[in-house]
Amino acid sequence: MLKQLTCAAACLVFSSLRLSGQEAVSGISLPITISGDARYTNGDSAEAGERAATGGFRALVYPALKLGSHWFFYSAIEAHSSSYFSYEVGPYQERDVEARVMQAYAGYATRISRASLLIKAGQMSSAFGLFPLEYDDAKMPLIDPPASYAANLPLRPDQRPCGVADILRQEYGDEIDYRCGGSHTDRYGLVPVTLYGLPAIETDLSIARLDARFQVTNSSPANPQALTSGSQFAQWTAGGGYTLPGGLHLGVSGFGGPYLDRALAPYLPEVRGIRSFRASGAGLDAEWARGPWALEGEWQRFRFDLPNFAISPSEQIAYAQAKRILSPRVFVAMRAATLQFGPVKDLRGVSANQFAGTQEVYEIGGGYRLNRMQLIKFEVNWTHGPAWSAGRRFWPSTDDCRLEAQLVTSVTAVSKAFR
Repeated sequence: MLKQLTCAAACLVFSSLRLSGQEAVSGISLPITISGDARYTNGDSAEAGERAATGGFRALVYPALKLGSHWFFYSAIEAHSSSYFSYEVGPYQERDVEARVMQAYAGYATRISRASLLIKAGQMSSAFGLFPLEYDDAKMPLIDPPASYAANLPLRPDQRPCGVADILRQEYGDEIDYRCGGSHTDRYGLVPVTLYGLPAIETDLSIARLDARFQVTNSSPANPQALTSGSQFAQWTAGGGYTLPGGLHLGVSGFGGPYLDRALAPYLPEVRGIRSFRASGAGLDAEWARGPWALEGEWQRFRFDLPNFAISPSEQIAYAQAKRILSPRVFVAMRAATLQFGPVKDLRGVSANQFAGTQEVYEIGGGYRLNRMQLIKFEVNWTHGPAWSAGRRFWPSTDDCRLEAQLVTSVTAVSKAFR
């Protein structure tokens, strides 16, 4: 199935250009997706002081330009209210409404004998994993992304933890504050792979049932940086897969490279520099669709090297998702995910069997298409954290239940073709 992803960006550019007869050589389009969300949370996190009922909006604009039969430009611009997401996105957010360029790149698509080749350069989604390419409310069968792409770890790349005890005292999914040097700004924990774009150059290739992609980025998908940042480090992301005759696609992907901010340089050991501490990820994915059914799942493992640690933090995640179309207007979907955290040990010998509590997330929902432009979705989300301990500390089990509804409206504001 990822064979089609080689030309996915070009298809997004051309899909809204409605022409009869000969295909347009050039054209512009401006699809827009606007989402409104309302949720009610009941459980341990709500009792800790979170607002039980919240809501917000998100707008995505996709300016696109086709220049001849090979060249194109694609972009995605997002604006959202601070209360829209049920998870934290990006850096610490202080404004009520945030706007950002998610993607903006130029592409060149061609065929060489039996092979399809796509070259892209600019701001684009990470080539790691399966989900980032589908991060659009109109495409997602459930309201939230898989927990593995949205859960903030109790780690930050711009402060140095003093040791295991410093990590264990952090609140999972909350603001992180280490005590042994680094930035003085407020910041949430990092997410292993950003759902937002980062500067990159990428080559996608597909031949028959095989597909492959290779991406060079200016920073880690765990800590994306702008081109003006002083914490840029070139690194790689790669992936590929094979589609079996029955339609099942099996894929693999990985990334690796430095991820710490340069603000930490004065606090690192003299024998090791910023480049010695790397973030790495490896993943397997599968997807299959036939008739009314669509199935997908991923397994991923991440590691984050830290100074002062003999065994650095690691995370292992997995999720499986199913969608069933009941009628042209109605579908249902469900997803189960688990996040497990590896052991840690600092250079003083202090250790813990895991650096954060295991998370289990179960989601069930569905959607009803009101018309060709509007879709309403609903979801029930249950998050369970089993009790766990490290040394003399004990964390009780946690449970949260969230009810959520979302109205998605998709329109094409501009669609103009030039022969």
